[in-house]
Amino acid sequence: MIKRDRYLDRLWRSRGNGFPKVITGLRRCGKSYLLDHLFRDKLVQSGVHEDEILSIRLDDDKNAHLRNPLLLGSYVREKAVGKERLYVFLDEIQEVVPVPNPGFSGLVSPEAKGSLISFVDVVLGLSREENIDLYVTGSNSKFLSSDIVTEFRDKSTQIRVRPLSFEEYSAHSRLSHYEALYEYMRFGGMPRFADGSEEERKEYLAQLLKMTYARDIVERNNLRRESALFDLLTVLSDEAGMLVSPAKIAGAMRVSGRSESDEGLIARYVSFLEDSFLVEKAFRFEIRRKKRIGALWKCYFTDLGIRNAALSFSRFDEGRLLENLVYNELLYHGYSVSIGMLDTVGKDKAGRSVRETLEIDFRVEKGNRLFYVQVSADPFGEKARAREVRPFLRAKDSIPKIIVTSRPIPEMRDEYGFLWMSATDFLLKYIS
Repeated sequence: MIKRDRYLDRLWRSRGNGFPKVITGLRRCGKSYLLDHLFRDKLVQSGVHEDEILSIRLDDDKNAHLRNPLLLGSYVREKAVGKERLYVFLDEIQEVVPVPNPGFSGLVSPEAKGSLISFVDVVLGLSREENIDLYVTGSNSKFLSSDIVTEFRDKSTQIRVRPLSFEEYSAHSRLSHYEALYEYMRFGGMPRFADGSEEERKEYLAQLLKMTYARDIVERNNLRRESALFDLLTVLSDEAGMLVSPAKIAGAMRVSGRSESDEGLIARYVSFLEDSFLVEKAFRFEIRRKKRIGALWKCYFTDLGIRNAALSFSRFDEGRLLENLVYNELLYHGYSVSIGMLDTVGKDKAGRSVRETLEIDFRVEKGNRLFYVQVSADPFGEKARAREVRPFLRAKDSIPKIIVTSRPIPEMRDEYGFLWMSATDFLLKYIS
């Protein structure tokens, strides 16, 4: 059994708080297992009887009739009659389909406010029942559209579940931290085949990307060209960790002869990938002016195994994979992360003054804690070392500065006072 204690503790602290617990995240990242196994077991161990827990998987055909929100609401309320407390788990709530409000006449436009009953109405309604403690999961943009987020604002406890963190993966793997790091950079943290062979994991991740994620995005958004989506995934995988925009992605696709290079369509497709929790954007932050800048951003994959599957496991770019991993882990630990940018004046080879922009991989913030991070796969090469240190020197501030490397080096400070440490120490000790 893989422990997901961070999420389990949040669920446990939130029980009985009067709000629906809304659990979101990438498909197959362990939401259902967290709720219907780990949390259920903890409830039972605390003295809750099995008949006080109602679990409904709405993506199961035998529950198809409950995809009608009115029938679902009635069914749950009937099960709650006579019980002091009923814990209700509604898995994949986005499968519930809006239906006409029976209280409205047929003359009312379907677009009129209140003319349709949706899963939002059911979730909010059930959560107001005094003897119902409600938990729901969802996996895509249909569940987290901007309108629905507005509906749930201040009315729910929201918990974002991610694939296994490196901490969770390392504890489960029984490998040394260093070995676990390289295995994790190759196969990521999707829980199902965390113990599988190399071939099993490659096959599973490839099928997951093609048959689950891509098909879900194509069907949900009525896309006509699935090949264009896969071309975009390939380019984003190859460009992970690089500053991009729809225009730059379109240029890369044209150069490689890919099927689609329309900037507007690319922007839409990227938003579909974001809505499905496959990728996330990290935006630039101008350090001296203390504000977000420009249209360029970096795209990171929520799971490294999925990123590698999009490239058919053909490339192992250690530096970019480590950067993606560090970004994911910082988010997992609740940090706000942006790309640090510095506009400076330097000298060219002829000694003339030139303006240049330097980049710090991550500007990291949580509460009163603020620090900069550079990620380096090669801490020993002189050129690489100079490249990582240079933006820190130009920052000229007292904010802590850390260089993280995949190599198993001991923690140490250099002549500038910058902290160098191994990725495993950074991930398992420094940010935890």
